[in-house]
Amino acid sequence: MLVTHICTVSALTPVDIGRVGVTAIDKKPVEGPVRVGRLGLWGDVQADRANHGGADKAVYAMSNEEMAWWERELGEELAPGVFGENLRVDGRVDDLIIGSRIRFGTALLEATGCRTPCRTFEWWRGEKGWMKRFIARGRSGTYFRVIEPGHAQAGDRLEVLSVPNHGVSAGGWFRERPAPAQDLIDSHNQGEFTLAPYVIKHMPSELREGIMPRDEQVQ
Repeated sequence: MLVTHICTVSALTPVDIGRVGVTAIDKKPVEGPVRVGRLGLWGDVQADRANHGGADKAVYAMSNEEMAWWERELGEELAPGVFGENLRVDGRVDDLIIGSRIRFGTALLEATGCRTPCRTFEWWRGEKGWMKRFIARGRSGTYFRVIEPGHAQAGDRLEVLSVPNHGVSAGGWFRERPAPAQDLIDSHNQGEFTLAPYVIKHMPSELREGIMPRDEQVQ
């Protein structure tokens, strides 16, 4: 999958909702090599790491095909970064299997799950009911954690190196959760990958009890 654009925060925008009073959703494309660190791209900002960032949501990708669908649906041009995405990608990033390891430039990423739209996203779009509309589409993009920091730039590819056996994609989890929870938990417990807390919180409480701590996973 070809990464056509890398986007980082353009400006922090004041908001009167949320916990921190600003949002970093306004992103613009950058040129040249970009450092990919544990908490995301160099020059990017996570204004509210508790809900919109952190190591398990370090990098966020949307597909160009999906954004083209939204352009037709909304009747407007959607510039790279306008949905808060860090990467615009040729290819269906929503179909990446959770836990897949992916080479991006010299960095190593791991797909952790899907985006859940929030009130800030709806405020940014300026459309009442936007969250429900976005959810109904069923393709919210994919988050990645950074396993090995490195550098990458637009024109690099997302090269899938390994894929867990559970078969649950980021988009599949977004559309079907919590139905595939047990498949993800079994794969996690077998040591194929490590579940992100933001994914676990959407699982039924009775299933969460069976999730092994990282140091007890099968190696």
